[in-house]
Amino acid sequence: MSARIIPIRDTRSAGGAALAPPQVPAESDPGTGILLDRLQRPLLDLRISVTDRCNFRCVYCMPRELFDQDYPYVPHAELLSFEEITRLARIFVHRGVRKIRLTGGEPLLRRDLESLVRMLAGLRAELAVPLDVAITTNGSLLKRKARALAEAGLQRVTVSLDALDDAVFRRMSDVDFPVAQVLEGIEAAAAAGLGPVKVNMVVKRGLNDAQILPMARYFRDHGHILRFIEFMDVGNSNGWRMDDVLTSDRMLEQIDAEMPLEPIAAGQTGAVAQRWRYRDGSGEIGTISSISRAFCGDCTRARLSTEGALYLCLFGGQGHDLRALLRSGATDAQLAAAIGQIWAGRADRYSELRSAATELPARRIEMSYIGG
Repeated sequence: MSARIIPIRDTRSAGGAALAPPQVPAESDPGTGILLDRLQRPLLDLRISVTDRCNFRCVYCMPRELFDQDYPYVPHAELLSFEEITRLARIFVHRGVRKIRLTGGEPLLRRDLESLVRMLAGLRAELAVPLDVAITTNGSLLKRKARALAEAGLQRVTVSLDALDDAVFRRMSDVDFPVAQVLEGIEAAAAAGLGPVKVNMVVKRGLNDAQILPMARYFRDHGHILRFIEFMDVGNSNGWRMDDVLTSDRMLEQIDAEMPLEPIAAGQTGAVAQRWRYRDGSGEIGTISSISRAFCGDCTRARLSTEGALYLCLFGGQGHDLRALLRSGATDAQLAAAIGQIWAGRADRYSELRSAATELPARRIEMSYIGG
């Protein structure tokens, strides 16, 4: 028994392919044991995309020439409701998930997101588990919403920010929005108790690589954790070329020459960032090296799209339609059985295969659809 399969979403059409109704798994005990995939990797982290819309047009994610005013976003009726998201999250937590991150698109564009945060945070007490609830955002609305999110039970926030220089920031985000307002949002999040804030900088050679040192200096002084991300070949629309990649080793060389670094041992299974601290004790940074140093071997993440498709890899080409099961009357036990079977069949390791120059899927899901 399995949920139906959703092919990669066509970025130039409104609906995607017509699909047959899903099979509903037989009734069974949903269980509480941790799920393992074919490579013995546990399911511990769930990323939930709450919208495919964004108010930025970052060149590595939603380039304006493709994501224009005529782009067919997912209709509201096809989005998972907050109640549907929470029901699925409860089942995932029963099966071992201990981290939930809300993503997008830009998640703070989803109306009344604080209510969803409150519902998800409520699972901690309901299920008596230490559940971490976090958000990744571009920070444009964070100053206004940070306090309410913290009061609703949000614990952590990660902000995507690719430059301090305003002109470079606007080229990267391709919108008329000042970087100063993102920085104000970061400080508002810290003041609301959501710090230390993690800041993700995607580095594209020749576009914002001159901002590596200014970013490192600024966030070391402000007590937040900056993470440098290699420009990745997520989706099909960002024009990725290997020539545009600056490896994390080259980034670290620049920083270490001015602000000496030393490695920090990995603290948990499935962490994608390598951690480094300044030798003078002034803070830490991270590097995320999907291109130069694959980390598929202990990946513990699944991703739930805005319309309820479960993806097993950031670079995946197809998803498993859980919304169809939800809306066809499946019980929690049946949903749990479907999720268990999907994860048990997982063998995804895209970055390792790419590094080995193996034949890869021709098309991949867009980052704006399932989050980074």
